[in-house]
Amino acid sequence: MSPWKLPLIVAAIAVPIAFAFYLGGPGIGVAMGALVAVAIVYVAVRLRPEGGIGPAPASADNQRVLVVLADRLEDPEAVEQVSSLIRGSGGEAKVMVLAPARIGFLDRWASDVEAARRDAQQRLVVSVAALAAAGVQAEARVGDEDLVQAVEDQLGSFPAAEVILVSAGGETAPAARELRARLRTGFHLVLTDPAAR
Repeated sequence: MSPWKLPLIVAAIAVPIAFAFYLGGPGIGVAMGALVAVAIVYVAVRLRPEGGIGPAPASADNQRVLVVLADRLEDPEAVEQVSSLIRGSGGEAKVMVLAPARIGFLDRWASDVEAARRDAQQRLVVSVAALAAAGVQAEARVGDEDLVQAVEDQLGSFPAAEVILVSAGGETAPAARELRARLRTGFHLVLTDPAAR
Protein backbone atom coordinates (compact mmCIF):
# COMPACT_ATOMS: atom_id res chain seq x y z
CA MET A 1 0.00 0.00 0.00
CA SER A 2 1.27 3.46 -0.86
CA PRO A 3 2.27 5.60 2.15
CA TRP A 4 -0.26 8.31 1.30
CA LYS A 5 -3.24 5.91 1.28
CA LEU A 6 -3.24 5.06 4.99
CA PRO A 7 -3.85 8.65 6.26
CA LEU A 8 -6.55 9.04 3.60
CA ILE A 9 -8.30 5.87 4.80
CA VAL A 10 -8.09 6.96 8.44
CA ALA A 11 -9.52 10.38 7.52
CA ALA A 12 -12.36 8.74 5.56
CA ILE A 13 -13.26 6.77 8.67
CA ALA A 14 -12.77 9.43 11.35
CA VAL A 15 -14.09 12.63 9.68
CA PRO A 16 -17.73 11.49 9.17
CA ILE A 17 -17.89 10.20 12.75
CA ALA A 18 -16.41 13.43 14.19
CA PHE A 19 -18.84 15.59 12.17
CA ALA A 20 -21.76 13.42 13.28
CA PHE A 21 -20.77 13.87 16.94
CA TYR A 22 -20.30 17.62 16.44
CA LEU A 23 -23.54 18.24 14.51
CA GLY A 24 -25.92 15.69 16.00
CA GLY A 25 -24.58 14.79 19.41
CA PRO A 26 -23.68 11.41 20.87
CA GLY A 27 -26.68 9.52 19.46
CA ILE A 28 -25.99 10.50 15.85
CA GLY A 29 -22.23 10.08 16.36
CA VAL A 30 -22.59 6.52 17.61
CA ALA A 31 -25.00 5.71 14.78
CA MET A 32 -22.52 7.08 12.23
CA GLY A 33 -19.72 5.05 13.87
CA ALA A 34 -21.82 1.91 13.56
CA LEU A 35 -22.59 2.71 9.92
CA VAL A 36 -18.88 3.21 9.16
CA ALA A 37 -18.06 -0.08 10.94
CA VAL A 38 -20.64 -1.92 8.82
CA ALA A 39 -19.18 -0.33 5.67
CA ILE A 40 -15.65 -1.45 6.66
CA VAL A 41 -16.81 -5.03 7.28
CA TYR A 42 -18.71 -5.07 3.97
CA VAL A 43 -15.67 -3.87 2.01
CA ALA A 44 -13.39 -6.35 3.80
CA VAL A 45 -15.70 -9.27 3.03
CA ARG A 46 -15.99 -8.30 -0.64
CA LEU A 47 -12.23 -8.05 -1.18
CA ARG A 48 -10.57 -11.09 -2.70
CA PRO A 49 -6.87 -11.85 -2.37
CA GLU A 50 -4.79 -10.68 -5.30
CA GLY A 51 -1.67 -12.82 -4.88
CA GLY A 52 -0.69 -15.87 -6.85
CA ILE A 53 -1.95 -19.34 -5.97
CA GLY A 54 0.20 -22.41 -5.78
CA PRO A 55 3.88 -23.18 -5.61
CA ALA A 56 6.46 -21.21 -7.53
CA PRO A 57 7.09 -22.88 -10.89
CA ALA A 58 10.58 -23.94 -9.75
CA SER A 59 9.23 -25.78 -6.68
CA ALA A 60 6.20 -27.41 -8.34
CA ASP A 61 6.41 -31.15 -8.94
CA ASN A 62 6.08 -31.69 -12.69
CA GLN A 63 4.76 -35.20 -12.06
CA ARG A 64 1.75 -33.95 -10.05
CA VAL A 65 -1.60 -32.99 -11.55
CA LEU A 66 -4.58 -31.61 -9.63
CA VAL A 67 -8.00 -32.31 -11.18
CA VAL A 68 -10.75 -30.13 -9.68
CA LEU A 69 -14.35 -31.28 -10.10
CA ALA A 70 -16.95 -28.56 -10.33
CA ASP A 71 -19.04 -31.18 -12.19
CA ARG A 72 -18.92 -34.96 -12.62
CA LEU A 73 -16.35 -36.27 -15.04
CA GLU A 74 -18.30 -38.94 -16.91
CA ASP A 75 -18.67 -37.63 -20.47
CA PRO A 76 -16.33 -39.85 -22.59
CA GLU A 77 -14.96 -36.91 -24.57
CA ALA A 78 -14.19 -34.94 -21.40
CA VAL A 79 -12.60 -38.02 -19.76
CA GLU A 80 -10.39 -38.48 -22.82
CA GLN A 81 -9.41 -34.80 -22.78
CA VAL A 82 -8.48 -34.93 -19.06
CA SER A 83 -6.55 -38.21 -19.41
CA SER A 84 -4.59 -36.87 -22.40
CA LEU A 85 -3.71 -33.70 -20.43
CA ILE A 86 -2.51 -35.91 -17.56
CA ARG A 87 -0.44 -38.10 -19.89
CA GLY A 88 0.97 -34.92 -21.45
CA SER A 89 2.59 -34.02 -18.13
CA GLY A 90 5.05 -36.83 -18.86
CA GLY A 91 6.08 -39.95 -16.97
CA GLU A 92 4.03 -41.49 -14.18
CA ALA A 93 1.88 -38.62 -13.04
CA LYS A 94 0.58 -38.47 -9.47
CA VAL A 95 -3.02 -37.35 -9.78
CA MET A 96 -5.18 -35.82 -7.05
CA VAL A 97 -8.89 -35.37 -7.77
CA LEU A 98 -10.53 -32.67 -5.67
CA ALA A 99 -14.28 -32.11 -5.33
CA PRO A 100 -15.37 -28.94 -3.50
CA ALA A 101 -18.37 -29.54 -1.23
CA ARG A 102 -21.14 -27.21 -2.44
CA ILE A 103 -22.92 -26.14 0.74
CA GLY A 104 -26.22 -24.26 0.47
CA PHE A 105 -26.84 -21.03 2.38
CA LEU A 106 -29.30 -22.53 4.88
CA ASP A 107 -27.20 -25.69 5.30
CA ARG A 108 -24.19 -23.55 6.20
CA TRP A 109 -26.12 -21.72 8.90
CA ALA A 110 -27.57 -24.97 10.23
CA SER A 111 -24.11 -26.62 10.11
CA ASP A 112 -25.63 -29.38 7.99
CA VAL A 113 -22.76 -30.17 5.62
CA GLU A 114 -23.29 -33.92 5.32
CA ALA A 115 -25.45 -33.71 2.17
CA ALA A 116 -22.87 -31.49 0.45
CA ARG A 117 -20.01 -33.81 1.43
CA ARG A 118 -22.00 -36.84 0.21
CA ASP A 119 -22.62 -35.12 -3.15
CA ALA A 120 -18.90 -34.29 -3.44
CA GLN A 121 -17.98 -37.89 -2.62
CA GLN A 122 -20.39 -39.16 -5.30
CA ARG A 123 -18.75 -36.83 -7.84
CA LEU A 124 -15.39 -38.21 -6.77
CA VAL A 125 -16.44 -41.87 -7.07
CA VAL A 126 -17.90 -41.42 -10.56
CA SER A 127 -14.99 -39.31 -11.78
CA VAL A 128 -12.19 -41.45 -10.34
CA ALA A 129 -13.86 -44.56 -11.82
CA ALA A 130 -14.05 -42.86 -15.23
CA LEU A 131 -10.36 -41.91 -15.01
CA ALA A 132 -9.44 -45.46 -13.92
CA ALA A 133 -11.26 -46.83 -16.96
CA ALA A 134 -9.10 -44.48 -19.07
CA GLY A 135 -5.94 -45.84 -17.40
CA VAL A 136 -5.34 -43.01 -14.92
CA GLN A 137 -4.94 -43.85 -11.22
CA ALA A 138 -5.80 -41.05 -8.81
CA GLU A 139 -6.30 -40.16 -5.17
CA ALA A 140 -9.44 -38.28 -4.17
CA ARG A 141 -10.32 -35.57 -1.65
CA VAL A 142 -13.31 -33.42 -0.71
CA GLY A 143 -12.40 -29.74 -0.44
CA ASP A 144 -13.66 -26.37 0.71
CA GLU A 145 -16.95 -25.10 -0.72
CA ASP A 146 -15.22 -22.13 -2.39
CA LEU A 147 -13.61 -23.58 -5.51
CA VAL A 148 -10.68 -21.15 -5.57
CA GLN A 149 -10.03 -21.61 -1.85
CA ALA A 150 -10.19 -25.41 -2.26
CA VAL A 151 -7.53 -25.26 -4.99
CA GLU A 152 -5.33 -22.94 -2.93
CA ASP A 153 -5.61 -25.22 0.12
CA GLN A 154 -4.83 -28.37 -1.85
CA LEU A 155 -1.83 -26.86 -3.64
CA GLY A 156 -0.33 -26.14 -0.22
CA SER A 157 0.04 -29.88 0.48
CA PHE A 158 0.08 -31.20 -3.09
CA PRO A 159 2.37 -28.89 -5.14
CA ALA A 160 1.07 -29.75 -8.58
CA ALA A 161 2.49 -28.28 -11.76
CA GLU A 162 -0.86 -28.54 -13.59
CA VAL A 163 -4.44 -27.81 -12.51
CA ILE A 164 -7.35 -29.11 -14.57
CA LEU A 165 -10.81 -27.71 -13.80
CA VAL A 166 -13.68 -29.95 -14.90
CA SER A 167 -16.85 -27.90 -15.26
CA ALA A 168 -20.13 -27.71 -17.10
CA GLY A 169 -19.54 -23.96 -17.44
CA GLY A 170 -22.12 -21.49 -16.18
CA GLU A 171 -21.79 -20.69 -12.48
CA THR A 172 -18.13 -21.73 -12.23
CA ALA A 173 -17.01 -19.29 -14.94
CA PRO A 174 -15.94 -16.56 -12.43
CA ALA A 175 -13.89 -19.10 -10.45
CA ALA A 176 -12.28 -20.34 -13.69
CA ARG A 177 -11.33 -16.76 -14.64
CA GLU A 178 -9.85 -16.15 -11.18
CA LEU A 179 -7.87 -19.40 -11.29
CA ARG A 180 -6.57 -18.59 -14.77
CA ALA A 181 -5.40 -15.17 -13.56
CA ARG A 182 -3.91 -16.19 -10.19
CA LEU A 183 -2.45 -19.68 -10.62
CA ARG A 184 1.33 -19.92 -10.87
CA THR A 185 0.94 -23.39 -12.38
CA GLY A 186 -0.47 -24.57 -15.69
CA PHE A 187 -4.26 -24.31 -15.94
CA HIS A 188 -6.70 -26.14 -18.21
CA LEU A 189 -10.49 -25.91 -18.35
CA VAL A 190 -12.36 -29.02 -19.51
CA LEU A 191 -16.07 -28.58 -20.22
CA THR A 192 -18.29 -31.58 -19.55
CA ASP A 193 -21.37 -30.19 -21.27
CA PRO A 194 -21.13 -30.80 -25.03
CA ALA A 195 -23.35 -27.75 -25.67
CA ALA A 196 -20.88 -25.48 -23.81
CA ARG A 197 -17.85 -26.55 -25.86
